[in-house]
Amino acid sequence: MRYPEDHKQETRARVVKAAARSLRRQGPDKLAVAGVMAEVGLTHGGFYAHFASKEALLGAAVEEAFRQGRKRFALTAGDQDARTALEAYVDMYVSASHRDGRELGCPITALAGDMARQAGPAREAFDTGIKSLIGGIASRLPGEDEAANTALAGSLMAEMAGAVSLARAVADPTLSDSLLEQSRAAIKARIAAVFESSDQ
Repeated sequence: MRYPEDHKQETRARVVKAAARSLRRQGPDKLAVAGVMAEVGLTHGGFYAHFASKEALLGAAVEEAFRQGRKRFALTAGDQDARTALEAYVDMYVSASHRDGRELGCPITALAGDMARQAGPAREAFDTGIKSLIGGIASRLPGEDEAANTALAGSLMAEMAGAVSLARAVADPTLSDSLLEQSRAAIKARIAAVFESSDQ
């Protein structure tokens, strides 16, 4: 049976998406190639037609998870003004739905604790992905000081990811909800102050 020319590329994309979900759900050390392949209806033996190693798959999965994160950022921002777009992103990110949706959420909150023990493609893709998300936030901040905007964007991203990570870690649901609510308000207040000071 002959497959269309783009069949291999489409199959690889399906494998990478499944791996990205598995990676966020259970971490890089528990990601099983056989399980990922089975999830997309393929045998373990077909893996090497697409990837040289598990490490290569991990790198591609991290890239895919960040690609999905950037897409969510863009969809949330839409064509709103910069301040409204950033506030909408904070509302979406620092939320109960993000806390509870680990396998489809931001790879920073799902993988930050694991990445220090990784090397090669996965670690490189993680660094690149974080820089990209920070750049997306920085590009929407007011003012011409690119270095200052990048520093602020990094701080905002760290605060957002930290809030979601803590909300996932605690056992008390009331405390978890409170951490999200308080952090969301504080982060949005920081963003508002930056925009208001730029208007003066």
